[in-house]
Amino acid sequence: MILMNDFTAEPSELKEQMLAAVNRVIQSGWYVLGKEVQKFEDAWASAIGVDQGIGVANGMDAIEIALRSLGIGSGDEVITTPMTAFATTLAILRSGATPVLADIDPDTALISVESATRCLTTRTKAIVLVHLYGQLRNLDQWVNFCTSNNIYLIEDCAQSHLASLSGKKGGSFGVAGAFSFYPTKNLGTVGDGGMLVTSDAKLSEKARSLRNYGQTIRYSHPYLGMNSRLDEIHAAILLERLGWLGIFTARRRAIAKAYYEGINNSLISLMAKPQEELSHVYHLFVVKCLQRDLLQQHLQSNDIQSYIHYPIPIHLQESCFEIARDPQGLNNSEIHAQLCLSLPCHPQMSDKDVASVIAVVNSFTGM
Repeated sequence: MILMNDFTAEPSELKEQMLAAVNRVIQSGWYVLGKEVQKFEDAWASAIGVDQGIGVANGMDAIEIALRSLGIGSGDEVITTPMTAFATTLAILRSGATPVLADIDPDTALISVESATRCLTTRTKAIVLVHLYGQLRNLDQWVNFCTSNNIYLIEDCAQSHLASLSGKKGGSFGVAGAFSFYPTKNLGTVGDGGMLVTSDAKLSEKARSLRNYGQTIRYSHPYLGMNSRLDEIHAAILLERLGWLGIFTARRRAIAKAYYEGINNSLISLMAKPQEELSHVYHLFVVKCLQRDLLQQHLQSNDIQSYIHYPIPIHLQESCFEIARDPQGLNNSEIHAQLCLSLPCHPQMSDKDVASVIAVVNSFTGM
């Protein structure tokens, strides 16, 4: 079976480094907010090209803490996309703000600036821009959009680790970037983990407090914070895995290139190619098919795993039927959710695996 992710096939050298990192933490006797977290915060901030990294428990908390650190909450609106993991919207709701959903561009599945414009009101305070599937696109347009409308740009970088556009890394374009280090991410740990990155000193100071019960100094709590801290063990593991990220990303790009060149089936559409070579890190390689479910069954019967990211847009979730949205609707998002399918695209795939996926996709004849 060709899996969507195969952690057991990772290099033995990497596994040994991870075990050594865990042992290093155990031997240190310091397990929470210690040297490993500080080292990884500094390393990841430097990699992104910003001043500060604040390690948190997960990517959802990173978004919530960014919003709360900016004073965004009850009575404020935050624009985002319905084509994302539920955590993006849930973070906005948990901050006390009101999410407003804008439609997507059908060629990229990224949020549409035209739709976002229709979502603007006097209560809009920010946009959470999701770099879906690992792609950066038209960031100058979004920076101008936020500047001209006097709102904050917060980047959801959960799928776009070290993607770059015009020489800048995702997470450095807005006031803050939110990263997830969930195991399946391009840079992941062996559990949950996240980070907020920023060059805004005031935001950074408040975020560090909010993640740790709202403390500024021990036992002094000027804010109502939360318990959201990146553990020492996860930080140590991530420091080791960071050294492999460039190699793994290059492999993802090579697989994607093979897919773009090799998949040739009139029943299947490929997403738009990246704006620049380095602007996509292929956390996911997504195709569209009118007979998506049959295609998935065809892949499964040929021992190829595939997933649907995401089958139910946010506004069609039972808990979000009343959520605010583009007054012209979210038709593109609904259509995309019915057609999209993610193919395996992970660094441990062999050339034979890639060729097999291409051959099976091309052999699909539908009904």
